[in-house]
Amino acid sequence: MSSNLFIPKTCKHCGNAFTARTTVTKYCGDTCAKRAYKARKRQEKIQATLTEDMQQQKQVVEVYNPNAVNNKDFLSVTEASQLIGVSRWTIQRMIQQGRLKAVPFGRKRIVARWQIENLFN
Repeated sequence: MSSNLFIPKTCKHCGNAFTARTTVTKYCGDTCAKRAYKARKRQEKIQATLTEDMQQQKQVVEVYNPNAVNNKDFLSVTEASQLIGVSRWTIQRMIQQGRLKAVPFGRKRIVARWQIENLFN
């Protein structure tokens, strides 16, 4: 069944004016419809990747609990650096210079929390 409708429309993909024969037509032709479909699928993939990345970041934030560091009396070098907000290497240099005293504990070095607090007094 053919339609006697002639509706002036604008293509949603390319923006060109065209005459539609049905009320639901969105694109000027098959090429624009295919390109719009590909663009839509590409956007869905990007959005899915971004959503997945955000979920992974939330999991990382949940794994790192800053309150756990605040409650400890003895800290590793990494935890001490996170507490102060400096790099691990800065803490290592302070230990080598003698400004902080660290005790070897297995493969780690442990720093007493009161020593870090005394740095600022």
